[in-house]
Amino acid sequence: MTVAVLLLLGLGLLAAEGRRNRCYFNRTQEYCVCYNLSEETIGSLIQCLPATVVEFQGGDVEKYIAFPIGDLPSSIRETLDSLVVQKIIIGSVLVPEALLARVLRFFSYTHVQELAFESCTFQGTGNWSDMDGQKLPILSLSFHNVTAAPLSGRERAFSSLSRWLESLEELAVTGSRVTSLPCAIGRLLPALRSLNLAQNSLGDGSLAPAFCQGAFPQLRELSLHHNNLSSYHSVCEGVELLPELRYLDLSHNKLMADPPFSCQWPASLGHFNLSSAGLDEVPAPLPPNLEVLDLSHNHLRAVDISLSSLKKLFLNQNLLQAIPSIRNYPVLDTLHLDNNSISELPRGEVKLLGRLQDVAVADNPFSCSCSGAGALQALAATGHLGQGWPEDYRCHRPAEYQGWPVAQVPVSVLRCHRAAVVAPLCVALALLALAGA
Repeated sequence: MTVAVLLLLGLGLLAAEGRRNRCYFNRTQEYCVCYNLSEETIGSLIQCLPATVVEFQGGDVEKYIAFPIGDLPSSIRETLDSLVVQKIIIGSVLVPEALLARVLRFFSYTHVQELAFESCTFQGTGNWSDMDGQKLPILSLSFHNVTAAPLSGRERAFSSLSRWLESLEELAVTGSRVTSLPCAIGRLLPALRSLNLAQNSLGDGSLAPAFCQGAFPQLRELSLHHNNLSSYHSVCEGVELLPELRYLDLSHNKLMADPPFSCQWPASLGHFNLSSAGLDEVPAPLPPNLEVLDLSHNHLRAVDISLSSLKKLFLNQNLLQAIPSIRNYPVLDTLHLDNNSISELPRGEVKLLGRLQDVAVADNPFSCSCSGAGALQALAATGHLGQGWPEDYRCHRPAEYQGWPVAQVPVSVLRCHRAAVVAPLCVALALLALAGA
């Protein structure tokens, strides 16, 4: 039996014959995709051996549920060790969990670091004791749009995976209708850096049990966008025991600004995404050491906060009529205010805005008075006005300039400071008249 066949059997992906039962290798991208392989067309898998990413789509693996998986001969292990594949994607397959539990140890002979399941159904439950004490090279594991039995009540079974899970760094379970995560699972993942639970059904009461004392002690990035979260206070209570948390994404939830509360956000939290969260006002308190705050695509009419460490503030797609005071953000370098209701930049703020590296105020209803157009032109002259200048900066009023590009509005001394020109001229003419009298 060839190494290629062994590899395929080890993955449990031998499939029934179909219309596209073969593999296709893209040499430029080092990417190989296999459709519904069968034993008759197994030879096409050979071309996947130079690939760094191999994707398997479709197949019927149920008939291999009793397939015995044992230790491989040393010659086969050496050959597998020479393969360069680093990522495997398994899509649109019904996976008997009993088979997966037996073949997962197969990866210990490879250098695969990423394993992804997409649109798969995991059937039944498996005996994970075969993985007891096994260490796998897989550092990143992801599940998208999968169906499986709930994790609750299965913590002891997964403890057999502890030696592998203790080194896992990235985990994603997205679009899979997850409603809860047992506390014990987090305690099996001491090295996890990134957890993505987006596009699920997590509610306000789901977080505190999942992020309990001792769970995810090294977690730095947590994505919870597109869930059923509504209480800002409950989220804070849910994540306050994550001492290393640096990035939190709560976008695309329906959050409400709760009354003041005593919960303390992790001091390490520096990047907070609250975009598209249905906010009518800025929730409080905010994490004290934020460097990046995204409040875009909300319904904010005013922003009156002060964050001494903030470097990037995104407020585009809101209802702001005035810009927040830059003096509240002494180290700010990026400010986005596109698509608001701002008509004019205060002249006192223009010099401060000019010190930033990236300022964006496009698609606002600008007043092209002398002061309004002049302030924007002066800011553009600093070279820090971001993408959209000049084409997306147009006058809303007065009528004589409506629709004009702000950059083309005349702000000459003669037009905007006529008195300063006319008065000296009148004085000069009067003096000349007196001299000639």
